[in-house]
Amino acid sequence: MQLSVLQHVEALEILLQGLCGVNKELLRIHELCLKSSSNLGSVSSEVRLICDLEQPEPTWIVRHVGGAMRGAGADQISVLVRSMIESKASKNALRLFYALGYKLDHELLRVGFSFQFHRGAQISVTVCSVNKMPKLHAIDDAELVTPGIQMVEVTAPATSENYGEVAAAVSSFCEYLAPLLHLSKPGVSTGVVPTAAAAAASLMSDGGGTTV
Repeated sequence: MQLSVLQHVEALEILLQGLCGVNKELLRIHELCLKSSSNLGSVSSEVRLICDLEQPEPTWIVRHVGGAMRGAGADQISVLVRSMIESKASKNALRLFYALGYKLDHELLRVGFSFQFHRGAQISVTVCSVNKMPKLHAIDDAELVTPGIQMVEVTAPATSENYGEVAAAVSSFCEYLAPLLHLSKPGVSTGVVPTAAAAAASLMSDGGGTTV
């Protein structure tokens, strides 16, 4: 997960279109991060309620993301491996978690686009801006957290049996984005590459006709 300068986003979209061979999907994701109170156990718990408002019939999803895999195996791969549990939820899920003792930690609106495709694994690439709410649930008044900056994230589902192969597929795909940016594990910022401006200009000049 890295940050990309806004002026290069259109060129990145053209590159992704050529690499993925599918149409982009627009995203407008309302996300609520909830954390458990101390009376629910000695270890704090965090869940996220997520709804993509761009869908014809928006539905809520409950997502729990575990800690990063550690150890020698984790150090030898270039991507972050986490456990994740996800389930659909009804519109009153927020009230349920409040009743269970969870509290709202923060609320975000992510706006952008994604590409879903298969290349050695079922890969998802999202490019979006991150917005905060000035008031509770005030989606229409959302404000950019980092103006002019987009977040780029490449993810793929895996199991305990095939995470090595999936990690290799994700790493291999990310290498194709090097003309514009470098992707790395969260917390290791490499960002936009020095030649990004020239690469963006080249992609824009040929109208996205270049295939990779």
